[in-house]
Parts: sequence; C-alpha cells; structure tokens
Amino acid sequence: MKPSLTPVQKLVAHPDSRCWFVSWNPTGTLLASCGGDKAIRIWGLEGDSWVCKTVLQDGHQRTVRKVAWSPCGKYLASASFDATTCIWKKKNDDFESLTVLEGHENEVKCVAWAPSGNLLATCSRDKSVWVWEVDEEDEYECVTVVNSHTQDVKHIVWHPNQELLASASYDNNICIYKEEDDDWECKATLQGHTSTVWSLAFDPSGERLASCSDDRTVKIWKESPNQSEQGDLSWKCVCTLSGFHGRTVYDISWCRLTGALATACGDDAVRVFMEDETADPEQPVFSLAAQVTRAHNQDVNCVSWNPKEAGLLASCSDDGDITIWRFQPED
Repeated sequence: MKPSLTPVQKLVAHPDSRCWFVSWNPTGTLLASCGGDKAIRIWGLEGDSWVCKTVLQDGHQRTVRKVAWSPCGKYLASASFDATTCIWKKKNDDFESLTVLEGHENEVKCVAWAPSGNLLATCSRDKSVWVWEVDEEDEYECVTVVNSHTQDVKHIVWHPNQELLASASYDNNICIYKEEDDDWECKATLQGHTSTVWSLAFDPSGERLASCSDDRTVKIWKESPNQSEQGDLSWKCVCTLSGFHGRTVYDISWCRLTGALATACGDDAVRVFMEDETADPEQPVFSLAAQVTRAHNQDVNCVSWNPKEAGLLASCSDDGDITIWRFQPED
C-alpha cells in the first residue's frame, strides 16, 4: 500500500479567529492550541474523540502566537503579541498562571524549553533572543539577551539532547547559539534561504536541522566537524526540497518515532516527506510520501507530530480549526 494521510478528527478550536499553533505534551495525551482570540485551549481524549478539556483565558491581552510544554509536562509557556510570555502550572486537570515574563519590546513570536527544563528561550519582533534560567522555586531570571538577527525573530528550537539553541528570522538567516563563559553567543549563521525563515526542527538525533521558508523550500542542514579556533560551529546545507510547495512554508515537524517530515503551507496543504534510507547520509534524499492539498480552508500555520504515537499528526490553520491526521507509511 502507498503511504496515506487521512483525517481522524476536525476540531473547531478557535472560531472566528486564527489558530496559530498546536503543541503536544511530552506524553502525547494533551494537545495545547492558541490563537487570535487570546485564548489557549487544552485538548484531551475522551473515548475515541479529542475534546476541549479547559480554556486558559485572561493570560494575554493580544494574540497568543506559540505554546510550549516543559519537558516534565507540568508547565505550559505561552508567547503573545502583547510582548509577554506566560508560564502556566498544571494542577490536576486545570492550569494556574504562575508568572508573566516581561522585557521584550514588542510581540513575542516563540517560546521553547531546553531539554533539561532549566532553561527557557523567547524571541521577538524586537530582533532579540532571550534565555531565561528557571530555579526550583519556579523563579525565572533572564540570563542573556542575544541580538544576532537584523530583523524579526520568528522561531526558536532547542537541540534534543544538548544545550544548543537555533533561531529563524525575517532576515533569511538561521543562528545557532551556545553558552560560553556564562554567556550565550551565536556560534554559527546558516545562510541559504532567499526569504523569511519561518520554522525549524531538529531530527531525533540532533545531528541535522530542517528549516522552512517564505522561499517555498525546505532545507536540511548538517553539522560538520570543522570547528574554528574560536569554537564556532560549522553547519552546511545537505539537501533542499523545492517544487513541492505552492506558497510560503510556515512550519515543519520532524517525527522522532518515524523520521517523517511534515510541512504546513500557505497553499492550504499538509505534506509528509520520507527519507530514502539507501541514499548517502551526506547527501540525503527526501521524497513526498503523502499530501492533502485542501487540508484546511486557509493557510496551514503549524504541524506537530505526537511524541508517543507514531503517525499521529496535528495541524492548525487560519480557518481556526485543528485537524488530527493519521499518517500510514508504506506497508
């Protein structure tokens, strides 16, 4: 059988508003969504259906752009156009607002937790990336502000098993940061996209990074061992996927269980790519395994693979809806 991508359930998540982002908790049992209605919704299974378990309101004054679960699953961070990041703590089946992180000059575009759970990163339209330290008392302290981009920073992602941070920007570049002498510094600038880089995803090992862009391409970057004397890192583009997307590619998700790459696109489609296992690892080959061209009625903003259930994918859109999909690879 050929690979297939079939809808499991459609959720009317943020009616009369955009649904910007969806994020699974570490056990894959809850899905958080956020939107232009300033709300965050938490979805969970009841029987065979995904239902809204709780709505987090009153945290933000404007659009909530991104949500991220802590590695332990007890905390949820939300980044908003109101220039703040909220930290929510899970209490039984509900969430309480724990603290509000302030300091960015304007819209916070993304928030991400380090694998240790001791660090949190935020990025903003103010062109900066902030790294926050979290202590045992749930106190958050900004330990560094990095200004390596010349434009709006759209997305940040942590390496899966190292304290390495990557950011994507409107300046078409990707920056990789590492801590050195108690300060975070940009150690590599990845150049190759010809327009805004919207999102990033590391592969399960962290050896490669996928990026997607307004230039309608996806690029795969690989770390090469040539470090400079200053300790700078060297990453090179080893693969470009072009000709598949009709408009801006807004998001990319790399499945830790299957290695499948999913993309969210402004042409309303969701696509899944699989890697050719027989190809040279230094020159990887990805092919389009499955696509749904009218996955949503408007731009698809986000795709996210469930961390525990292979092939379960969530997408969300400007139409306000979430769709849960089942990807079936070749038998």
